[in-house]
Amino acid sequence: SALGRKFVRISLGGVHDEAEIRGHRRTYIGALPGRIILALKKAGSNNPVFMMDEVDKLGSDFRGDPSSALLEVLDPEQNYSFSDHYLEISFDLSKVMFIATANMNEPIPPPLRDRMEIIEIPSYIEDEKLHIAKSFLVPKQIGEHGLKREQLEFEDDAIRGMISGYTREAGVRNLERQIATVSRGVARGVAVGTLQETVVKKDDLVTYLGQQKFFSDVAERINRPGIAVGLAWTPVGGDILFIEATKMEGDGKLILTGQLGEIMKESAQAALSFIASNAKALGIPEDFRKKSDIHVHVPAGAVPKDGPSAGVTMLTALTSLLTGRLVRNDLAMTGEITLRGAVLPIGGVKEKVLAAHRAGIKAVLLPERNKLDLDEIPKSVLADDTMKFHFVKEMSEVLEIALLPKAGPKEAMPELDLGAVTNN
Repeated sequence: SALGRKFVRISLGGVHDEAEIRGHRRTYIGALPGRIILALKKAGSNNPVFMMDEVDKLGSDFRGDPSSALLEVLDPEQNYSFSDHYLEISFDLSKVMFIATANMNEPIPPPLRDRMEIIEIPSYIEDEKLHIAKSFLVPKQIGEHGLKREQLEFEDDAIRGMISGYTREAGVRNLERQIATVSRGVARGVAVGTLQETVVKKDDLVTYLGQQKFFSDVAERINRPGIAVGLAWTPVGGDILFIEATKMEGDGKLILTGQLGEIMKESAQAALSFIASNAKALGIPEDFRKKSDIHVHVPAGAVPKDGPSAGVTMLTALTSLLTGRLVRNDLAMTGEITLRGAVLPIGGVKEKVLAAHRAGIKAVLLPERNKLDLDEIPKSVLADDTMKFHFVKEMSEVLEIALLPKAGPKEAMPELDLGAVTNN
């Protein structure tokens, strides 16, 4: 509407035939132009806003590679003379404004990704979800369930309760489902005559939605040494990740469970090697590997996990276990580690910080070189005075911030002289 153009949309999910993009040659029976030309014909315009949905779900097989055919469509240097096999004449696509959508960048072939300007859309924060629900989702569901506005009203606390207790997502799709479930319950009461006007409060959610499904239990779960909270990036936004470590009598084996990928397993190996080489400085018996096996587990074992950014969390959990010192229960961390104790930068900072904010975490520990990434985080999160950010370059700084004294408030973290360790 703002551009004064027509709008047309096609879905590329599951498309694996090049002819879907370029069309069939007219020598074939039932030949048709490609989806691009058909969509322009439907729009009745040669300069519409053209949306290509699910560009990351393209397939390829013996019939060709549609993603390669899209290279000509999306390249402004070539698309003024787009060749459709059915038309057999050049067609000018340079006036079309193409918008593609995808859940993940990785499945998009690099040459095709190179022709796109990628705009990352972060997950909503709780306040944004609240306003979306009040302004759009609630009125929509009230109308769809045959109710009037005065028959159903949600208190803000009830909507916040649904956001934090019944959904765990980047967007608002599941939140809309929960609002629809409550609306159906109220509509049934109105239909049988037991309800006239309903104001849904937080305490009423159990009646309509059942018991709460998600809990912000960070503080309760860090109740012993060997547990630390990490931050992870997922396709639907960020999430918090618990890493647990324990030891038993053995001969130095490292056991890793929780469906971890190769990179994450290597992070655990690197963390243990760093601790073993700096055992004396950390106040850990130097022969700890000869007498005990160590087991590292990441709960939610049904979900595959991978990536280097859990290195800092693994090292903190292992150090906590071996020194007997608790990790702060209001702190989440992310960062890649090296054997010399440096903390390297990671990606997905915006999503990870939003996940920490959503879980009620008060402090976030990030690599020093990710400091500039805070510019991408919504100002409402940065303005929250309860949330503090710590930026670190070395593992010694991480342990100083993350670990509580073993006994008494005056006991300090042993100073790590990494230079001396390296020289020796």
